[in-house]
Amino acid sequence: MTIEKLKGNAGSEWTHIGAALPRSLQPLTRPQKGLLEKLTRDADEGIIYQHSVLCHTCLPYRDPGASMRRWQAQNGFLILEVEAGRAFDARLGTFIDVGLPFGPKPRLVLCHLNAEALRTGSRTIALEESLTGFVRRTLGLDSQGRNIRIVREQLTRLAASDFRIGRSDADHSITVQGRILNGLTLWTPQDQSQRLLWPTQVEFSQDYFESLTQHAVPLNETAVARLSHSAMALDIYVWLAQRLHRIAPGQRARVSWISLAQQFGSGYAELRAFRRVFKRTLAQVKVVYPHANFGFDDEGMRLNHSRPPIARRLLPVGAA
Repeated sequence: MTIEKLKGNAGSEWTHIGAALPRSLQPLTRPQKGLLEKLTRDADEGIIYQHSVLCHTCLPYRDPGASMRRWQAQNGFLILEVEAGRAFDARLGTFIDVGLPFGPKPRLVLCHLNAEALRTGSRTIALEESLTGFVRRTLGLDSQGRNIRIVREQLTRLAASDFRIGRSDADHSITVQGRILNGLTLWTPQDQSQRLLWPTQVEFSQDYFESLTQHAVPLNETAVARLSHSAMALDIYVWLAQRLHRIAPGQRARVSWISLAQQFGSGYAELRAFRRVFKRTLAQVKVVYPHANFGFDDEGMRLNHSRPPIARRLLPVGAA
């Protein structure tokens, strides 16, 4: 999937403006401070990655249900469509429907897979040791219990899904489609009551892997771990991580509340309710990304040039 073809135009609805310094966020509550502690220096933290285009669009926050087989998310002129796929079940001797990926865990797993692919220089990733270690370290979950089963189920959903990315402008409509994960090896449980298929190995598509090596956005793994309870918080964090440092020093970008709700507000019927939740979630993101420089006004959000959460970037083995 040649995602990089669309990268240069992502976020083109934002315009640079000049104005006063942004207002400070409201102070965090005591529970928030207890949940989200200050991070140590970037150099001491692990690095994981998200593809830059997937920093602009979102998977479902909650389970959309088995009957929903397609999901769309929009950010300005960029639209992501995810179509649920099917996987072969050896017990039944046929293919079965696999639902759409949703919630924090497919986001976290994909960031981990991106990092493993870049670290090893291979688009084929063995999961047993790397995934259980990631679950323990980043999610703080029991790698032998129900939690790892949930993570693996979401990975199966992610691997089986087809992705389409569309962009429109005044003269053209462009569609890029394909899979992030080209193949997967599943372990079939012997217990007939256990419907879960567990991936033991996945393989990125060649196009996605090549694109990732050029357009991977480095993320602070500790920051991601602090936000692992919230899909919205993760989406906001990766968006700011790829967006703020690209704003020229001394320049600003404005994003309207309508655009923010379009990008992050799936499931919110009222703009007022979304604004309340978005600001509260953004305050949590600010704790783990303290260099993020932004503010609000009645029209929306103001973005200012900021240093990225991770300045270093891991190159694939053998890359120049």
